[in-house]
Amino acid sequence: MLRFLGKYRDLGLLLLRVGLGVMFVLHGYPKLLGGPERWEKLGGEVAHFGITFAPVFWGFMAGFSEAVGGVLLVIGFAFRPACLFLLATMVVATASKLDGAKSFMEAAHPLELGIVFLGLLFVGPGRFSIDKS
Repeated sequence: MLRFLGKYRDLGLLLLRVGLGVMFVLHGYPKLLGGPERWEKLGGEVAHFGITFAPVFWGFMAGFSEAVGGVLLVIGFAFRPACLFLLATMVVATASKLDGAKSFMEAAHPLELGIVFLGLLFVGPGRFSIDKS
């Protein structure tokens, strides 16, 4: 029925990249500006995976992944590494939300985004990107 849209695959990937990228910049930039206190709290979430050292580093990396990864998504540069970092961030966010959640649905948003980034790892950024793969 809507088969004609197939020829606009790269435009669809561009819209997806720009929409997700801008939103992740908006989420990640304040985390980066939060400084070591915020990074430590955020980085403490990796304890769900038994990682208890360097929470400030892990928190900084989460904010960095979201802010810089969002920019990389928008321009389509280093796209797959950015997706990998964002996927890792969403895995930690999902685990954090599942811990003490009243329902599975509370973890749905980061889980859904993790699935999107996993899929984008395979698909690539499309033609309208710096990577062009």
